[in-house]
Amino acid sequence: MTVTESESQTDDGAAFRMHVVAASIRLFSEKGYDATTVDDVAAAAGTSRRTLFRQFRSKEDLIFVDHESLLTQVRAFLESAAGDPWTAVCGGAKLVFSHYETHRDLAVARYAIVSQTPVLRDRELVTTYRYQRLFEEFLRARFPELPRERIVAFSSAVTGVHNYLLRSLLRGEAAATPAHLDAELRRLVELLAQR
Repeated sequence: MTVTESESQTDDGAAFRMHVVAASIRLFSEKGYDATTVDDVAAAAGTSRRTLFRQFRSKEDLIFVDHESLLTQVRAFLESAAGDPWTAVCGGAKLVFSHYETHRDLAVARYAIVSQTPVLRDRELVTTYRYQRLFEEFLRARFPELPRERIVAFSSAVTGVHNYLLRSLLRGEAAATPAHLDAELRRLVELLAQR
């Protein structure tokens, strides 16, 4: 089946992007990231190179496209959060963890590709920092009187615990569960969020 440009521009755009991402990750796993061309990905996804570049700015974006969507979801979650802002930040981290747990097979394959490709590891670090910065901005807006280092410490701790347990999940470690993440995040709130 061929995906047409008009189909990719409908409300099914997210499904189209995930279809292309799945095809690209399969190819990157089989051939290697550097050996796979954008034309290879377009052919495997049943679309044109032109349509591919309308949806993805670069080959790297094929690996990290869901982060843009997740950042938007986390931002919306935080903006609508009622109650304790510290706990809301933890909820944002749990939202991301849940996404990768739900899409575990794809996440495991991506993790293997990123681990083997230096340029992708660098991009992953930048992406990770974007979550931390989002948490910091949210907390600074809620607590303008608090020292910035307290907010940075909390945001980086939440991001660090999340990333450690996410990588553990992707390596197949049984202890990396949503319940474990929740317990560790509650501990961080108790330790670092006292005003």
